[in-house]
Amino acid sequence: MAPKDVLDLHICIIGAGMGGLATALALAKHGFRNVEVYESASNLGFVGAGIQLAPNMARILDKLGVWEEIEKEAVDLKDTSIRQGSTDEELGHVDLLYVRDTYKYPHMVGHRSSLAGSLYNGCKREKGVVFFWSTAIGEVQSWGPQPSFTAIPRKGEPYTVQADVLLAADGVKSVVRDQLLKLNNIDAKIVDTGQAAYRIMLKRDEMAHDPELLELIDADRVTRWIGAKRHIIAYPVSNKQIYNLSTAQPDLNFADAPSQTYTTKGSKPQMMEVYDDFCPKVKRMLDLVPDGEVCEWKLRVHEPLPFWVHGQTALVGDACHPTLPHMAQGAAQAIEDGAVLGVVLSKLPDTSPEAVNKGLRVYEEVRKDRAYALVELAAAAGRSMHLGEGAAKEERDRQFAALKKSAKGPVPDRWADAEVQKMVYGQNVMKIADEDFDQMYARL
Repeated sequence: MAPKDVLDLHICIIGAGMGGLATALALAKHGFRNVEVYESASNLGFVGAGIQLAPNMARILDKLGVWEEIEKEAVDLKDTSIRQGSTDEELGHVDLLYVRDTYKYPHMVGHRSSLAGSLYNGCKREKGVVFFWSTAIGEVQSWGPQPSFTAIPRKGEPYTVQADVLLAADGVKSVVRDQLLKLNNIDAKIVDTGQAAYRIMLKRDEMAHDPELLELIDADRVTRWIGAKRHIIAYPVSNKQIYNLSTAQPDLNFADAPSQTYTTKGSKPQMMEVYDDFCPKVKRMLDLVPDGEVCEWKLRVHEPLPFWVHGQTALVGDACHPTLPHMAQGAAQAIEDGAVLGVVLSKLPDTSPEAVNKGLRVYEEVRKDRAYALVELAAAAGRSMHLGEGAAKEERDRQFAALKKSAKGPVPDRWADAEVQKMVYGQNVMKIADEDFDQMYARL
């Protein structure tokens, strides 16, 4: 019998979020012919919200053949304005035009469902990818050499799936990760950050009556209003037909968090009270949200894991590195995971379990330190923006004031800092995985 071709490896992906979709598409683009995606939901089901399309994400999406479709309705950001929430006074202003010149791709913003939909459409164009919707995952029966798990369809009897590679992209509440940690007697828990977020999308015609609000949706700008323990970041999406606002504030309803999801209905009166001391412009926008349509998102992260790979199984995206939204890199990092997996698995010398395990460990080596550095950077960015009165806030605002006199110097809003962007946007993980694979593989 002829040896199996690497591209015939049976690869199962758990979860059709950004990480799962990007992984499936990356594998297909590298020629893999037998990729299956299992998703408990009946469809993509992404909550309507904006998403930042940073250059490190755009670079990968372009390589995967879906960037052009996404770019058509995305908004190209020209600058960012950081403002005092209570007064609307501008604390700092950063020009973003240099981003395209420096990294080839601009920093754009778009609709989360458009990104997911484009990745999914890309997968559907590939013969090697098959989706199993409405199919939950039960017990992982084997982690290798041929991983197997119980698939539980919403209609029908549970059945066993056996693969050559198992990739768990099933989010911060990953059932695969929890079983893997239990197997290795590791107690790494989901961490409640004490923060929650409101996701708000205002239609253009809802803002058109107000000149100040119309000015916001017409600008190629991301605006951040900051206050003690709270901030709001906002920008136009969908060809400026929608204005997206994402907030972060103390989670006042932790006890009410539903057991199966971190997204739930919020209270409009409570939202208005939380931001009661913010400027009238912000409060007018929040007041446009209809009663009963406030969406509250519980912000959770996970303790860093000592490893992502066990046997022929690996964790992907939020299953191993959930990230707070303050650096706008959560989805980007999951997509980077998928891109690197496509590269390293395509470069395997053979299909033996040993080769698969080493290839997955190359993936972990390329991604782990970078992903956890961004997890901490996002947490630190949140702490900086949410400062109350005191010496630390005075120093932060002094740095903002210095930016008005000179374009150089540190930006307290780390997302807009050029040196931080160099680290985040400037690293091409696909190139690193491709060029360093042989050396890393030989070392393992």
